[in-house]
Amino acid sequence: MDSNRDKLKQILKSKSVLHGDFTLASQESSNSYIDARVTALDPEGVNLISKIFFDEITKDKEIEAVGCPESVGGSPIVGAIVFTSSVENTPLRGFIVRKKRKDHGTKKIVEGEPINGSKVVMIEDVINTGGSVLTAIEHAEEKGAKVDRILCVIDRGENTEKVFNKKGYKFFSIFKSSELL
Repeated sequence: MDSNRDKLKQILKSKSVLHGDFTLASQESSNSYIDARVTALDPEGVNLISKIFFDEITKDKEIEAVGCPESVGGSPIVGAIVFTSSVENTPLRGFIVRKKRKDHGTKKIVEGEPINGSKVVMIEDVINTGGSVLTAIEHAEEKGAKVDRILCVIDRGENTEKVFNKKGYKFFSIFKSSELL
């Protein structure tokens, strides 16, 4: 097994896996919760995530940018991947898709360099139903991005890959939630 993946699994288990009564973003109840934001804001955790994702992203040399829905978990991961890409001399641009268009300043819904015509990857920390990333994809595609795939740290959904594949997006997750709980 990959040593980066093994190290990341230990960090997630020790810092991000919680047990109790929780309501998920989908409004479903759960007796466990994986707060991947804690690991995404941990120096070693985000470094490992970015290395694993960078390796996955660079399998396709046409990918030009990496983005995420506006979130506390996804944003540091995108920043770390952009940094890793610079260190590895394979630069990727980063972008963040706002939940709603700003009503002042530039009034952007997609922050970062223009992505029009670019083949891109979308990132999430945890995916349950995929609703937020699919909404972000709609906005990115409205700006001309060609979304190729979705990457997440933890796939909590049961049919996530099928849902994304049916919509034409490749899908990669580092872990299924069952591997951590």
